[in-house]
Amino acid sequence: MSDNTRRVRVRFAPSPTGALHIGGVRTALYNYLFARQHGGDFILRIEDTDSQRFVPGAEAYIIESLKWCGIETDEGVEQGGPHAPYRQSERKDIYLKYAKQLVDNGWAYYAFDSAEELDNMRKEAESEGKTFAYDQSVRTKLKTSLALPQDEVNERIARGDQWVIRFKMPENEDVQMDDIIRGHISINTSTLDDKVLYKSADQLPTYHLANIVDDHLMEISHVIRGEEWLPSLPLHYLLYRAFGWEETRPAFAHLPLLLKPQGQGKLSKRDGDKFGFPVFPLLWNAPDGSSAMGYREEGYLPQAFINMLALLGWNPGTEQEIFSMDELIKAFNLEKVSKAGARFNPDKAKWFNAQYLRTTPDAELAKMTAPIYAERGIDVTEERAAQAISLIKERATFPRDLVDLTEKLFIRPTAYDEKSVNKFWKSDNVSKLMQLRDILAADELTDPARSEAKAHDWVVGNGYSMGQIMNTLRLAIWGVSQGPSIFHILVFIGKDETLARIDAAAATLGQGA
Repeated sequence: MSDNTRRVRVRFAPSPTGALHIGGVRTALYNYLFARQHGGDFILRIEDTDSQRFVPGAEAYIIESLKWCGIETDEGVEQGGPHAPYRQSERKDIYLKYAKQLVDNGWAYYAFDSAEELDNMRKEAESEGKTFAYDQSVRTKLKTSLALPQDEVNERIARGDQWVIRFKMPENEDVQMDDIIRGHISINTSTLDDKVLYKSADQLPTYHLANIVDDHLMEISHVIRGEEWLPSLPLHYLLYRAFGWEETRPAFAHLPLLLKPQGQGKLSKRDGDKFGFPVFPLLWNAPDGSSAMGYREEGYLPQAFINMLALLGWNPGTEQEIFSMDELIKAFNLEKVSKAGARFNPDKAKWFNAQYLRTTPDAELAKMTAPIYAERGIDVTEERAAQAISLIKERATFPRDLVDLTEKLFIRPTAYDEKSVNKFWKSDNVSKLMQLRDILAADELTDPARSEAKAHDWVVGNGYSMGQIMNTLRLAIWGVSQGPSIFHILVFIGKDETLARIDAAAATLGQGA
């Protein structure tokens, strides 16, 4: 039984086999929240023992992704720590000793079957309508240290024959396990095979051995990981027993899958490509030249991204949806994580971003959008951009929307929306607009409310339609009859530009039909 009174130490242990999926980011986040809530340690360990699937650049991508998300590590591959190294390929000398320990105490054995021999056994089983399993039914009949004389085993190892060490699964035993999210679980060992723990070919352990040894040596108190590892839990429980580490075995919590928007199946990159949303935190440029979009580059704020992810599988039990990182740390509870998969909703992700965009200071948004303005050839100071953004931020979802929506504040329209022209650019409306022009020319246009009140009094006093005249004015100023508050626009662009835009519209569109 785990000692839950010891210091909380959790780890996020990804494999550098490609871009970090948002499901992995959520796993890291839940580990981080749990650690911070309990005043514990969050460790980043890179599990790179699968040399065939290693992808250059993936480790750096993982580290950069966590930093962008605001998930801070206490120990790991970058900053080191008391249990360094934190990259499994640099710890490979550790694992053989433990694998041999299991052989010596009867919990594991050597197997000398070649890949070709195993493949033939699988094909033979398939031809008989069966599934081949390397388990208790075959391990004493094959080339293993359980079947061969000890002298031959020693001779094979000495001459350099390739071998693996397999776990010797107990026969017909119910393994009793507990999971913080899923409760009590019982599995009979008759359904389990003898997993490979160590391979002489590359002198590296498999995930199962390295994971258990490292978690023990790094004093991990809680293992919070995806549900895809749930089938491995019986083996991991038995490994703790085999090593005599049951007293310090960590508590386990297996997180639900992130599901496709339709709810059927695990969320994949293909879903993102099909429906036009990212499934990775950052842009991923793969070594083969392909790329995949990222939340950062698509304009998502890291706080919004994290808030959205936190609620995919965890329910705070309240109506609150917007959480800062500090609020998440206080509210998070592993026992409130759902067993069922969480359906990803790309529209909800956009909603979260819009909420955070609205609460971000205008000056910060101006800095964020400065490169987009420059890219579009709009020469504007950050101070001026901030003033413009304040007028329209309630209508935006992404930083690029801020530029889209403010562009007309800096560039006089040269074309006018045809539908708006047909509806409002009537001769009667244009005649009244020119009268309003004189009102505006006599106004200072420095206070939106005061200017709007003057215009309103003039319109009502003459018995005109406020809607008709204001929409015609907006068309002349903005190029379309919809947009932000028209008098805020007029004050922003100033009196000279206001009059110039009215005159330009009249020159382009004429006096109306």
